[in-house]
Amino acid sequence: MERISGETEGVALRLRESMAGGVLSFPLTSFRNDGSLDLESYRTYLTAQVATAPGAVFPACGTGEFSALDEDEYRAVVEATVEVADGRLPVVAGIGYGWAQALRFARIAEEAGADALLVLPHYLVAAPQDGLVEQLRRIAAGTRLPLIAYQRGQVVLTAESVRRIAEIPTVIGLKDGHSDLDRLQRLTLAAPDDFLFFNGAATAEIQARAYATVGVPAYSSAVHAFAPEIADACFTALRDGDDAAVNKLLRDFYIPLVELRDRVPGYAVSLVKAAARLRGLPVGPVRAPLTDPCPADLADLEQILDAGLNLVGATRRRTA
Repeated sequence: MERISGETEGVALRLRESMAGGVLSFPLTSFRNDGSLDLESYRTYLTAQVATAPGAVFPACGTGEFSALDEDEYRAVVEATVEVADGRLPVVAGIGYGWAQALRFARIAEEAGADALLVLPHYLVAAPQDGLVEQLRRIAAGTRLPLIAYQRGQVVLTAESVRRIAEIPTVIGLKDGHSDLDRLQRLTLAAPDDFLFFNGAATAEIQARAYATVGVPAYSSAVHAFAPEIADACFTALRDGDDAAVNKLLRDFYIPLVELRDRVPGYAVSLVKAAARLRGLPVGPVRAPLTDPCPADLADLEQILDAGLNLVGATRRRTA
């Protein structure tokens, strides 16, 4: 790997190896019923997550309600994650907003011991390609930690922009949330061979086989946050080419879950937290502006969860 060296190279190599061995975990952040951060419960929950040996853990990202955390809470969450992970797997913390605010979070994550950073889409405004590249350059200039860009929402990179960001020494990869496979194929071919790509679709398992056809087999899994048994079974079936098992999981669990998720904005996180609570995991409610599922949707979620657990021979009750 000539493009990067030293500490950055070590992190990139470790992530590449870990991404090949398991799904990427994006843990939920635990809150009390009054909305305050419940760090003790988060540690308990995260300990159970880490015990399932995911490829890496990404605290305080989208599923972890990054945008709902203040800086002190963010520091506490990342520190706790580093302590619980204890070097057993890479810790990639989320950062976001404009580059100046992103750097405030980057420095906190660096001090807390994170291995790398996931740069979440910037706040609100649309931007030209030069601005998207400059955003990453400015963040990279302010932290020693390796960066993974995240294209989703208003962030849509061209092949030329991926070539440019790959020239930034500490930018090591790209998470894709657009699921435009034509564009993604162009991006993978424009990037250096050592550049990391992974599938960051809202329910990545649905599109995992399609992503793999363009050279992007690694993916994040929101399902892992509440049912690692299901997530791991799907990962294993995909890895082994067991199409019958994959199809069964998609048909009877993942597709019904996605259809329920699409009923209400924000359910991509709210349903995940609700499913974790159904399993006895201490994650608490979501924070505003998200809302917890209504009773009717919660009843449907219970049925979908039970169906998925039955497919893999697991039971509802899961204590952290």
